[in-house]
Amino acid sequence: MTTVDLPLLPLGKGRDLDAERGVECPGDLPPASDPDLVARALAAKEALGERVFVLGHHYQRDEVIQFADVTGDSFKLARDAAARPDAEFIVFCGVHFMAESADILTADTQRVILPDLAAGCSMADMARLAQVEDAWDALADAGVQDSVVPVTYMNSTADIKAFCGRNGGVVCTSSNADVALEWAFEQKAHLEDGAKVLFFPDQHLGRNTAVLKMGMSLEDCVVWDPHKANGGLTVDELRAARMILWKGHCSVHGRFSASVVDDLRAQHPGIHILVHPECTHEVVLKADLVGSTEFIIKTIEAAEPGTTWAIGTELNLVKRLADAHPDKNIVFLDRNVCYCSTMNRIDLPHLVWAMENLVAGNVVNQISVDPDTEREALVALQRMLDLPGKSHRD
Repeated sequence: MTTVDLPLLPLGKGRDLDAERGVECPGDLPPASDPDLVARALAAKEALGERVFVLGHHYQRDEVIQFADVTGDSFKLARDAAARPDAEFIVFCGVHFMAESADILTADTQRVILPDLAAGCSMADMARLAQVEDAWDALADAGVQDSVVPVTYMNSTADIKAFCGRNGGVVCTSSNADVALEWAFEQKAHLEDGAKVLFFPDQHLGRNTAVLKMGMSLEDCVVWDPHKANGGLTVDELRAARMILWKGHCSVHGRFSASVVDDLRAQHPGIHILVHPECTHEVVLKADLVGSTEFIIKTIEAAEPGTTWAIGTELNLVKRLADAHPDKNIVFLDRNVCYCSTMNRIDLPHLVWAMENLVAGNVVNQISVDPDTEREALVALQRMLDLPGKSHRD
């Protein structure tokens, strides 16, 4: 079996308390070096019994995943939580928008807990509601709003999902983005100039889906920059475009480069490149296979022993796949460390802190979506659930 080096650099530990919300926890957070953390987590979970249901996203640390009742992508986990109405507490080991989705889909009697409120998503934060509403108004000023259908990726805040709900739009995952786009274009097919889609917050998923699955050209796509007047686009550009892509990206998947793919192919003939569609268009074009987190996992599970794979997605998952499949040579598609820094904030000390507080009767870090936002977000989510064919996975 060919061996490929996997150099890892130390994960940075710096933080800016002025820029990051929810970094500090009130009360005593167990130190990371506490040798009793595993025993304390087990004891707290046992004390809570069926009152608690722990969800673990694929990108979580192993030290946290070991306590998850179920693992999966964000939408699957939210639906798993909804299928457990008797669980009083849903402890979501993921990031903020995922916990919001769980709160939207679960009963009002259930409470969703995010062990660390600083576990956000840089991609979701790149599309703020005020920015999106400004863009929507600008599209009206350009005379194109009536032909635009908003489509938001699951990796977005609840208020962005609600925006789509009240403006005739839909939510999508990386697995069904093409089906969601087909649905969106059908909504305005009766118009003389056809439909346009405003896709956010990830430009790469939107571009890759439009070009590689929908048969569009790169010229059909323009990028809306919320930090520029009129998105940095002319009225003529907006009128000519079919896909208006929000200038957002995943800070992890955006790191992968075409040059590394070229280097790996030169060094290891026969290597398979497997990447997530949040990667840049250049990387996706050079990959052998492109798909969601669940697709990546299933592809590796079905791969022949002795095959070599370089995977372009979050490092915790890649390392877990490598450990689970020692008969295959699995490496990371980057020269440097590439953990999701916000996903990594859910560590064992925070999980223990949250669970022990629940045992003591203190509900900490509850994520609660207001009723109006929940109602409108559910409209967009239901439209996604009603889409034909594809699975609804990240």
